[in-house]
Amino acid sequence: MTSTQAETDRSHLGTLSVLAWIGDPAEGHDIPYLLAYTLGDGPQGREAGETAARGLLEEIGLPIGDVVMDGTRNPAGFPVQIVLADNQVALTLPGLNATCTAPDEWVAAANESGQAYFLFATRAWPEAVPGRPVDPKTLQEFAGDESVLTGSAHCVLAVRRLQ
Repeated sequence: MTSTQAETDRSHLGTLSVLAWIGDPAEGHDIPYLLAYTLGDGPQGREAGETAARGLLEEIGLPIGDVVMDGTRNPAGFPVQIVLADNQVALTLPGLNATCTAPDEWVAAANESGQAYFLFATRAWPEAVPGRPVDPKTLQEFAGDESVLTGSAHCVLAVRRLQ
């Protein structure tokens, strides 16, 4: 694949969004999660955006499915990075970046563990528009959907702090 094709694929993604949430600490699920997804609003439409998302993940070496990559062993050499500054989470992938505001409990859990569970969904989620809150039921329906989970790349990432 040439770099021109890769750039074209990225343009097909449309809006890349990121959402941070934490499981229910009362149930022992105090893991900070970070979900990246496209809105499906790329110039070629939703299907092309989903194809571009799969292509991007393949290009950077993240398998789609039930394999969880460990990005904590060599964080500097891993293709996905997250940096936390106050409540702002910056996600960086080759040729792409996105930010979101994390809730206080996400920041506390990320600071305590030093890591976050990251999913990059290849299925578009046009309902989860940046800047609008996503209610827990809607999040559960998307992030807990079997087809979304099996169509996502999964990684555990080191949470780096802005110095």
